[in-house]
Amino acid sequence: MTQPATIRRASRPRPPLPEHLRAALSLAANGVPVLPLRRGKVPFGNCPACAGNACGGRPNMKTPGPCHCPGICHAWAAATTDPDVITSRAWARAWRQAVCVGYHPGGAGLTVVDLDDADAIAWAYTALPATRTVPTTRGEHWIYRGAMPSRNAVRPGVDIKSMMAYARYLGPGTGLMAELPDTVRALAVKGLSPVGPTAVGVPARAGSGECPHRTPTYLARGIAMAEQHITEASSAIHATVYRTFLAVLSRHGRCGCLTDSHIARLFTAAQAKGETARHCMEAWANARTRLGL
Repeated sequence: MTQPATIRRASRPRPPLPEHLRAALSLAANGVPVLPLRRGKVPFGNCPACAGNACGGRPNMKTPGPCHCPGICHAWAAATTDPDVITSRAWARAWRQAVCVGYHPGGAGLTVVDLDDADAIAWAYTALPATRTVPTTRGEHWIYRGAMPSRNAVRPGVDIKSMMAYARYLGPGTGLMAELPDTVRALAVKGLSPVGPTAVGVPARAGSGECPHRTPTYLARGIAMAEQHITEASSAIHATVYRTFLAVLSRHGRCGCLTDSHIARLFTAAQAKGETARHCMEAWANARTRLGL
C-alpha cells in the first residue's frame, strides 16, 4: 500500500514592519534612544501602575530608578536603544498607533535647537555656527554634538532639546554636525544674555590697569579646570559648586575677562550634576557678595 503524500503547508510571509518601527530600529542601531509618539506628536501616557509617577519614575537614562515597567512610560525616559524592548509585545500596539518616531537627544550626546519660525531661523544664521539642519513643519532643527540641560522659550521661537527631553525624528538632515557651542549653552542659563558672549559687569580693581588674564590659554585652562572639579564631585555638590564659583571669581572676577559663555559653561557643569539654574544663580551671587564684587 502506498503511503499518502505529506501535505506541506506554505509558511505565511511575515508582515512587514511598520515604517516608524523600521526607522526606530535604524536609529537605535546607531546609538540613538527612541520611543513612539502618538497623535499630537506627544509620548504615550503612563500605564495605570505608573500613573502620577506612583512607581517612582525614571529620573534619567543611566539609572532608571525603581520603575521596571515594560511599557512606554515616563515619556522621554522610556527611550531606549534595546531592539528587544523596541520590538516587544508591550510596545507593539504603540507602534501601530504611532504617528512618528521620537528620540532622546541628550541620551545620544546631542542637542537640538528647535527653531519654530522664520525669524528664529534668521537669528540662528547670524548667531550660531553652521551645523546639521533638519526641516520641520514650521521651521528647522539645528543639531549639535554635545549634551546640555534642556529649556523652552530661551528666546522667541527657540527651544533647546537635549537632556531629559524628546524631539521628533524628521530625517537625517543636511550638513556636517558641529560641536555644541558656548553660545547655545548660554541660552539655557536663566538670567544670562541669549545673544552670545558679552562682558559680565564686574568692576575692575582700582589701579589694576589692563587685565593680566586675557591670555586665552590661561583663562581657558582655568575654566576647564573648574568644570572638571564640578564634574568629578561625588558628594557635597552644593558646596563644591559654590567653592568653585568662589575660586573662579577670586581669580578672574575683578578684571572683567569673564564672559557669559564662561559662566554658562560652569552653570552647565553644575546643572549636569543635578543643580538647578536658580541655585547656580544664587551660588554665583553669594560668591560675588563674599568677595565684595
